Amino acid sequence: MKDAAPQPVRLSEYTPFPFVVEQVDLRFTLAGAETRVHSKVRFAPNPAAEPAGEIFLHGKELELISARIDGAEVSPVVTTRGLTCPVPSGAFTWEAEVRIDPTTNTSLDGLYTSGGMYCTQCEAEGFRKITFYPDRPDVMAPFRVQIDSDMPVRLSNGNMVEEGVWDDPWPKPAYLFALVAGDLRNFPGEFKTMSGKDVELNIWVRPGDEARAEYAMDALKRSMAWDEEVYGREYDLQIFNIVAVDDFNMGAMENKGLNIFNSKYVLASPETATDTDYDFIEGIIAHEYFHNWTGNRITCRDWFQLCLKEGLTVFRDQQFSSDMRGAAVKRITEVMQLRARQFREDQGPLAHPVRPEEYIEINNFYTATVYEKGAEVIHMLKALVGDEGYAKALDLYFERHDGDAATIEDWLKVFEDATGRDLSQFSRWYSQAGTPRLTVEEHFKDGTLTLDFKQETKPTPGQPQKQPQVIPIAVGLIGPNGNEVAETRVLEMNKSEQSFEFTGLSAKPVSSILRNFSAPVVLDRKLDSASRAFLLAHDTDPFNRWEAGRVLGKEVLTQMITEGTAPAPDLLTGLSRVVADESLEPAYRALMLGLPSEDDLAQTLFDSGHVPDPAAIHAARDALQDAMAAEMEPILASLYEQMETPAPYSPDAEAAGKRSLRGACLGLLSRRDGCARAKALFEAADNMTEELAALAVLIRHGQGEAAVQAFYDKWRHDRLVMDKWFMLQVVQSSPETMAETVKSLTEHADFDWKNPNRFRSVLGGMQANPAGFHRADGAAYRLYADWLLKLDPVNPQTTARMTTAFETWARYDADRQQMMREQLERIAALPGLSENTGEMVGRILG
Repeated sequence: MKDAAPQPVRLSEYTPFPFVVEQVDLRFTLAGAETRVHSKVRFAPNPAAEPAGEIFLHGKELELISARIDGAEVSPVVTTRGLTCPVPSGAFTWEAEVRIDPTTNTSLDGLYTSGGMYCTQCEAEGFRKITFYPDRPDVMAPFRVQIDSDMPVRLSNGNMVEEGVWDDPWPKPAYLFALVAGDLRNFPGEFKTMSGKDVELNIWVRPGDEARAEYAMDALKRSMAWDEEVYGREYDLQIFNIVAVDDFNMGAMENKGLNIFNSKYVLASPETATDTDYDFIEGIIAHEYFHNWTGNRITCRDWFQLCLKEGLTVFRDQQFSSDMRGAAVKRITEVMQLRARQFREDQGPLAHPVRPEEYIEINNFYTATVYEKGAEVIHMLKALVGDEGYAKALDLYFERHDGDAATIEDWLKVFEDATGRDLSQFSRWYSQAGTPRLTVEEHFKDGTLTLDFKQETKPTPGQPQKQPQVIPIAVGLIGPNGNEVAETRVLEMNKSEQSFEFTGLSAKPVSSILRNFSAPVVLDRKLDSASRAFLLAHDTDPFNRWEAGRVLGKEVLTQMITEGTAPAPDLLTGLSRVVADESLEPAYRALMLGLPSEDDLAQTLFDSGHVPDPAAIHAARDALQDAMAAEMEPILASLYEQMETPAPYSPDAEAAGKRSLRGACLGLLSRRDGCARAKALFEAADNMTEELAALAVLIRHGQGEAAVQAFYDKWRHDRLVMDKWFMLQVVQSSPETMAETVKSLTEHADFDWKNPNRFRSVLGGMQANPAGFHRADGAAYRLYADWLLKLDPVNPQTTARMTTAFETWARYDADRQQMMREQLERIAALPGLSENTGEMVGRILG
């Protein structure tokens, strides 16, 4: 039977599954292409659903060997999407045996092999590639798993009953199922919970990688302790396992008791991992562990509620990272990522609400909107109810919904019950797409400052009209002498236009608005350069001080691009003062030396009525960096020496901050010293952070040929370091030659295009070189599309995610628009194009 074309799944059409699952028993016989899965599932009628005389079980790419109900053979109707079978009116036991081939499963979804290891990835809908089952998050059950194999290590969820047999007593949906079997070594650890229970910890890696798991283990222990201290959440099994896998579509997966990680987010040593790698490892280890409660013990009713678990868990891992590495720097980096990914999403054809209304392929909605904007919504909610209200609401959430598949309505109701607030208007943050634009005008008279705000959200696909949202606006006031004249006050805006007053002021202050980025909005504020420079010098809010420099830099660059002006002295003077301020953390000063990205500038120009020219944007940033280097050379040279960190290497925040500032200084000084410092550092560096920073500078300035070869000769046998080698050459190559560089790298013997990390390191690197990607002849567009067409039949998920490189096509001139449309239409016309990629391309084309 042939299935019909895929139809949208709609939130409004949700109905509960007609059956509950009381127990799942699985037996795997792992035998390569002849792998068999035997399932035994106890079903009972669901009292909360309409009675059903038949059952539908999801299944995809399965060969059904046999099926029984209560021991009797049955003959279900099987399609490419699952099977349907008549069932008794009461409880019954379903048994099935299927044959699957993990060795040819290149989608890395379901059960597949990676370097001889068996591995699973079941979120969102991978379990249906393992056996026939109701593969939906609201169907939860305890699982018992037996793994028959000659592999020395056999792992699954829960506690180990005996070798190769695992029992998970906590009911879970199928997407949290996990299995790993292979020749692995463990880096062991242990943790005593706050109630005194001992938990066995293991990080499983390939032989030879054990020493590189130490930092991940340390991060895991700190995450467990932090979750107990801050949220009162204790781990609930006897064992916690993490496995590092080379072939993985995403960063990691929170499967109950058996987290599976992309190896790049587990393995680290000073020689092979950068400070950024250590930062990511710490944050992602924490994120997946925190899911044990916000995702596993309480999961989502349906995939429209994905932000319920992901937004909350991102917010929790952000809190953790702030405590580990400093709140100011972490907040700035969070907002930089939000603006680079989520704001871009909101401004284009892929805009969607934090809770979407419909989808064709759910994997396409693992987006920055769901994750990062979802976290920002909780950030706002906490600001509105206060720390005490937030803590009270979370305690009630865990108490009320432990073991549930919950919804956003459940989440908001907890806050309403705990704090007495009406959150009906606030809920629009979950249902309305787009980034609100907040404009402000200021008036000062007779000691009173009046701030007049307006909010507007532009139409997005499917949502032409927007209603006003609740926006918490944190405001502080700085007096003419640079001192704070009013404590930070959170203004609660809930109308399209609203005014707020500050009284009793002796002189007109400079307002510091949207402190700590209190809401995910675009602030449109007309402020002269002198006032922005004043905030850059005096604002006591670290985020807004950084923001003043960023906005000033953006204004300067915009004028350089559109008017051909020289870099403004106010910016250069202000940056010089901040960078020389020893009271500020080195990591913070490093951020101050960064400029708005080329993509950010392109959107800014587009919003102001200009057609962005990628080459002109690149040239302007280059010119401003030259001016910064000339203005600040003495202080940069001094800081470069001061920020040298002693051996042995430490990944802690203080040492990493010093290396970050040193690297920023190196990038600018190399414009003045002919790369002399970079050459010396490349030869002398004892850690990957500085070795890679020096190599990046040499490539950028056309002096990297020998260093590139030397780096390859040194690290060619380390797969993760080679990913960095590939990407660096793409990102740092000149825009004029980037496409040729990429083509050459795809022909390299070490380019394994079926490995997602390696594919992203080369083709994904193109997006980080906008002037190269948008080269006027369209060569990069064609090359990029060629590779997406090649990848889609092999790995649709990775292909679909990478189509977002084209999502901003409407910003550019007519020629570039036409060339990008041609490539998108070429992809759309591919015979047999996956649902994943087809949906994304269709949405991008509009």
